[in-house]
Amino acid sequence: MHGVPESHSGWTFLTNHARVLAAIAEDRTTRIRDIAARCRLTERAVQKIISDLEEGGYLTHTRHGRSNEYRIEEGTFLRHPADSGPSVADLLALLARHDAEHGASRADEGEAAANGDRSTVTTSARGAGA
Repeated sequence: MHGVPESHSGWTFLTNHARVLAAIAEDRTTRIRDIAARCRLTERAVQKIISDLEEGGYLTHTRHGRSNEYRIEEGTFLRHPADSGPSVADLLALLARHDAEHGASRADEGEAAANGDRSTVTTSARGAGA
């Protein structure tokens, strides 16, 4: 995915900070360019978010040559008072489980479509939304 990220209008359930943190949790050595592509943000926005997360004590990084290795402080708690209780580790575990479940569903749908089995694709798609 190159060039300008797709724009999005309106609100979303997850903040860009949560998306960036989840991308880093998936690969602690990921590049800012790859995070930007995955999260559909500019590289500059990702740099700012990483800076915010580091200032907030949620993230640190170690420089290895030209690369960074990130460390998430999983014991830290979510910032908003209404979210007190769950830790960053709890949030990341929930997002990872969601990705794993939806990744399997998409793979099943793709395999079924490749085999010409439309009933499986339709059932999987309905089941994913329910």
